[in-house]
Amino acid sequence: MKISVATKSQLEIIKDLAYKIWPSTYGPILSKEQVDFMLDKFYNIKSLEEQMLQKNQVFLLIEENNKYLGFCAYELNCESLNKTKLHKIYVLPETQGKGIGKILLNEVEKIASENNNSALFLNVNRYNNAQEFYKKQGYSVIKTIDIEIGNGYLMEDFVMEKNL
Repeated sequence: MKISVATKSQLEIIKDLAYKIWPSTYGPILSKEQVDFMLDKFYNIKSLEEQMLQKNQVFLLIEENNKYLGFCAYELNCESLNKTKLHKIYVLPETQGKGIGKILLNEVEKIASENNNSALFLNVNRYNNAQEFYKKQGYSVIKTIDIEIGNGYLMEDFVMEKNL
């Protein structure tokens, strides 16, 4: 497997992956309308460019045999806390359970440590089974938050953190 830092010219790959992954990830817990709204809001090319170029998010792509399997995005020293935030991590549904998410997560933890960040934190939907994955990787819930994202929708999340 190969992990690489995504370039601006690869944002279309990230968008395509998100549109393949999100319906199965969030379909059981969010309405189709909310999934569509969030994809359009967060994964249009302009928004992805802004996340990358103005919000200091680094996108990583993971591939095997010239096929992209997933992506993640992180931000070092987020909110001036000397902590790294994992903004997103997604792998194709057919590859889930094969350790690809763990490979990406370990890579971000390594990068955070190399940059002297003391912890890695993330938001996960309170109804998403992914929280169990994070718990197995040593993360714990530090708070519960609701984030208004527009159109009457909320992101109902746990903030999870792991000291590095």
